[in-house]
Amino acid sequence: MGTGTTQGAGEKVIRILAFTLVISVMSATMFNIVLPEIRREFQLSLVQVSWVTSSFLLIYAIGTVIYGKLADLYKLKDLLTFGLLFFAFGSLIGLAAQAYWTVLLGRVLQAVGAAVIPAAAGLIPVRYVPPENRGRALGIAMTGLAVGGVIGPVAASLIVSAAHWRWLFLMPLLTLLALPYYRKYLPDEQERAGSIDWTGAGLLAGAAALLLIAITTKAWAPAAGCVIVLLLFTVRIRTAENPFIRPELFRNPNYAVGLACAFLTTGIGYSLPFLSPQLLTDVQGLAPEWVGLAMVPGAAATAVLGRKAGKLADAKGNPFLFYTASALLLTCFVLLSSYAGVPPVWIALILVFGNVGQSFLMIALSGTISRTLSKEETGVGMGLLAMLNFIAGALSSSLYSAAVDQGAASGWNVIHSSAAASVYSHIYSVLALLHGVILILYYCQFGRRGR
Repeated sequence: MGTGTTQGAGEKVIRILAFTLVISVMSATMFNIVLPEIRREFQLSLVQVSWVTSSFLLIYAIGTVIYGKLADLYKLKDLLTFGLLFFAFGSLIGLAAQAYWTVLLGRVLQAVGAAVIPAAAGLIPVRYVPPENRGRALGIAMTGLAVGGVIGPVAASLIVSAAHWRWLFLMPLLTLLALPYYRKYLPDEQERAGSIDWTGAGLLAGAAALLLIAITTKAWAPAAGCVIVLLLFTVRIRTAENPFIRPELFRNPNYAVGLACAFLTTGIGYSLPFLSPQLLTDVQGLAPEWVGLAMVPGAAATAVLGRKAGKLADAKGNPFLFYTASALLLTCFVLLSSYAGVPPVWIALILVFGNVGQSFLMIALSGTISRTLSKEETGVGMGLLAMLNFIAGALSSSLYSAAVDQGAASGWNVIHSSAAASVYSHIYSVLALLHGVILILYYCQFGRRGR
């Protein structure tokens, strides 16, 4: 296949990937707004019903790195075929569910299949797009994520206003429309010799699961279990003949620092979708429907500018995009820390800086990290990045909740909204300082390199 033909196929695959990401993100988030209805229908506690989303995200995170490792050995088009078909199968189970355990089973099966999508999103721009065009490809993929985030809640509201919440399970079936195109445009790669260290994979999955459970339940027992299993995983990768993750990957300083920057950046950036709605509720006093509306401009700007960010990375290098994005995100945090009590319309405009900056940062970091990996390591390396991003989101949401709860315990939400605003101002000030640390770490490791 000639270079021009290969590039043309890569362009088509990236656009198909963006469509798949839209549906995947929608499917992951749509159930959040119907948890109260599910809780009432099956007479559940809040902890019980939360597993509708928690189970999906848990398996989604773990499955991403496993699919990434499988993609180092097997054809990506075959993995996508299996994953999308399994995604649809889980959706049909959920659609027919009449008991809560069947709803959970449907979500679990959905996640087993859907985890192939973020794995593919990390691999396709790296493996099938030339380095000089990789930023643009990552930008298109990021646009798919942003669009899914924008229209997911809206589509869910429309569906449940006209039909039963079970019909939300129907949405993932749309990903089957992309399957013939993946089969057509992804190359028939030569499968590589080797085997999967399923013991190592199980230990890594167990450590990640225990960590996520510890974060969500705030319990010490799973946290201690996570430490023990992680130590066993470390021993395993050092002693196994063909380990799930080769220790040399973590000895690569560029990859290790890039991974740390991405983990911290995701955790800090998660304040935008998690803390902003609470700020708009506690300080500005908005109703839920208006909170959602205030979040739309930032997400819409991200969707519109995603491709431009990718082109900027290709033209001037990933570090340039990283520093530009950092300026936008720091502007957002400084403004929020200084003016947390301003009218909602100004908060919505400030969030545009933050959402666009966060999106640009992840494009720059994905591009930077991808260049630190050999071809044989791209699958598991990018899969590990995706899994750690999920863990960073879960950990940061727990920390933000604790910070806000501590402020609420002091009575600020009863006394006066200005007192509530001061709590959020302090949080955003700390986030600005933390991002300054990330900026220094990135500069020291990558400097002006990384085009």
